[in-house]
Amino acid sequence: MIINCVWEHNGNDTLLYATDYIGAYTRGESLEIAKAKMPQEIVAYLKWLGGDTSDNIEIVIVGEKDSDLAIKDADSNVLFESEKAPLTADEYEKLKALALKSAKDFLALYESIPDKSATAIAERKTFYGNVPRSADEMYTHTKNINEYYFAEIEVDADNNGNIYECRKRGFEILETKPDYLNNSVVEGSYGEDWSLRKVLRRFIWHDRIHARAMYRMAVKVFGAENVANPFSF
Repeated sequence: MIINCVWEHNGNDTLLYATDYIGAYTRGESLEIAKAKMPQEIVAYLKWLGGDTSDNIEIVIVGEKDSDLAIKDADSNVLFESEKAPLTADEYEKLKALALKSAKDFLALYESIPDKSATAIAERKTFYGNVPRSADEMYTHTKNINEYYFAEIEVDADNNGNIYECRKRGFEILETKPDYLNNSVVEGSYGEDWSLRKVLRRFIWHDRIHARAMYRMAVKVFGAENVANPFSF
């Protein structure tokens, strides 16, 4: 089973993205460490979708971005070559369904946590401020990326309601634009290039980052038997 990946890095720090499994990713202090983590990520991703995978996984690098960002903190600005192509209506609906499933599952994980203010994570600063430590902080941070991501492709969304509601409403606003399937590449904040395909990937990717952190923290505090695991981590 071949997994095509885009490699974004700053020195040795690596973010590795699976291009055919939108939002699947690994991080590592080197490319080899990130590659070694990818089979487990693909297994979890396919379980999340209700499928299975082969034990024989080969990682193939199909794109590379040398970045000056804080890759170790998952700061990213890569746009894949494959994210520049127009979308068909069917393809868009499938990707949107994944982004909405991800939001719904993130909400289910958050709601399952007995004490949403508890934490077992040490304080740490990142490029965007203090790392979220409790379920409440992780959920608020992840939900409130909605307005920002949509704004990068000139969609006037908001962060009102829960993570599923505001994301769904953002897609509904997007769909009022007659040419949204053209997937135009636009320059957003900080000179970063965005497209609708990239926004769809970034939603799922960002959910997975913070869902994994939330799940691991909650298991440490409450035990796996007391926490939902909709992402199959």
